[in-house]
Amino acid sequence: MHPKYLSIKDFTYELPENKIAKYPLSQRDESKLLIYRDGNITESTYSKLDEQISPLSMLIFNNTKVVEARLLFKKSTGTIIELFCLEPPEQYSDITTAMLQKGKVFWKCLVGGAKKWKDEPLQKEIETENKSITLIAKKVETHNDHFLIEFSWTDGALTFAEILHFAGLIPLPPYLNRVADDNDKISYQTIYAKYDGSVAAPTAGLHFTNVLLEKLGKKNIQSNFVTLHVGAGTFKPVKAPVMQEHEMHAEFIEVKKEFIEDLLKNIDNKIIAVGTTSLRTVESLYWMGVKISERLKVKNAGEIISDDILIRQWDAYELPQILPAREALQYLLHWMNINNTECLVTKTQIIIAPGYTLKIAGALITNFHQPQSTLLLLVAAIAGDDWKKMYAYALAHDFRFLSYGDGSLIFKREE
Repeated sequence: MHPKYLSIKDFTYELPENKIAKYPLSQRDESKLLIYRDGNITESTYSKLDEQISPLSMLIFNNTKVVEARLLFKKSTGTIIELFCLEPPEQYSDITTAMLQKGKVFWKCLVGGAKKWKDEPLQKEIETENKSITLIAKKVETHNDHFLIEFSWTDGALTFAEILHFAGLIPLPPYLNRVADDNDKISYQTIYAKYDGSVAAPTAGLHFTNVLLEKLGKKNIQSNFVTLHVGAGTFKPVKAPVMQEHEMHAEFIEVKKEFIEDLLKNIDNKIIAVGTTSLRTVESLYWMGVKISERLKVKNAGEIISDDILIRQWDAYELPQILPAREALQYLLHWMNINNTECLVTKTQIIIAPGYTLKIAGALITNFHQPQSTLLLLVAAIAGDDWKKMYAYALAHDFRFLSYGDGSLIFKREE
């Protein structure tokens, strides 16, 4: 069955409030780890992950960095207006470019208290170590699902990323139902976070420590990195009864050519995605290669533009041909070489749901996800109906759920 006809009600379970981890463990890698392999469930901890993975495997991490995306402005009346920075508009080629804007930038935002904000500019005084800066927000456009906001600030030497760091708050997931504290600035960030742009952490990676990465390296388990900037859409509930009526969120990805070359060299080894974002990225690379192979039937490689290989929601189920993973990646590398592209910057809207077969990854490390979410659909795509068995086991054995909770290592069933 095409996954667009799936009923989201088939992907629910009872999640008691006391099973949701409101805070992380003090030691990241002491979180529990459920292992699902060949239909069997065992448990361990992240600190012993090296015992579960064979040498020559490759772990793929998402090195995006969570930005302080919540900005609070106080009106003269005392009313608080919250601007939640979602993503830059299309006038910027990518998130990094937008983050590096100085003096002024435009951004798509959610507005808390929008009815109480007319058209007057909002102002916020920012105190840094050596100066005071004024941040001004102006409403430019109103859309169905966001506002376009113009931000400007009085110190033109500072980037927008720096302004957010000085003035913003860490955007904890709404289901934690608490205000972020100073500890969250560290704990809600992976130790390898590098590129500003996410409004939510790639939470599977929160469990990794330098000690654990060293243990994995000593066993000749490789680590590699992609960048997918996690948007607020990752928390978007599925309200439609069937998936056909749900629009999957699109997210920016950045992948270096050398990563794809490494992936190609290791394609016959076990590829393990750390987090759903890493999985969506590497699987999207496969389908980009398939798209290029199709376009080459009517165009030269140099005529294929990046918009031609964007991955839409249902592409993985409707593209006319399926290639071996090696061949698909070779097509993608050929296109990058012809176009002198060292870093692929694009968007993916891929939805991975039951009916999908993993093309690149052989396993996934991930946290336990909300009922009736697209992330739970992704888990079910790998584990089949056994996702119910996994989640029932986790609930019965005191696993902690959601962003600050425990995790699972799910191996793809051998064909």
